[in-house]
Amino acid sequence: QVQLVESGGGLVQAGGSLRLSCAASGRSFGTYDMGWFRQAPGKEREFVAAISWSSFTTYIANSVKGRFTISRDNAKNTVYLQMNSLNPEDTAVYYCAAKTPQGGGRYDYWGQGTQVIVSS
Repeated sequence: QVQLVESGGGLVQAGGSLRLSCAASGRSFGTYDMGWFRQAPGKEREFVAAISWSSFTTYIANSVKGRFTISRDNAKNTVYLQMNSLNPEDTAVYYCAAKTPQGGGRYDYWGQGTQVIVSS
């Protein structure tokens, strides 16, 4: 069982920045690919960013490319999402997810989410 806890959300003005963190339980964090997703009110959950277990590979959604960066610190069991130049369209609940070796290629553990509100 893997527990994921997001933090760092909040209210920010357009143009501002936030850094989200996701802390994972257990000793095997370094073997998980990790991802960030978001869900805005009335919309489907969408992919934001992902990072491989080694940090060698990252993926960023086109909608946030150039503004958001994903990183991780395996020694701290934590993955980060640095969000810059935020705009009101980034308002959503942000979730981190883990893709464990036992998950069959899917994200099999999810956090509870952290709210991000960007005011205009």
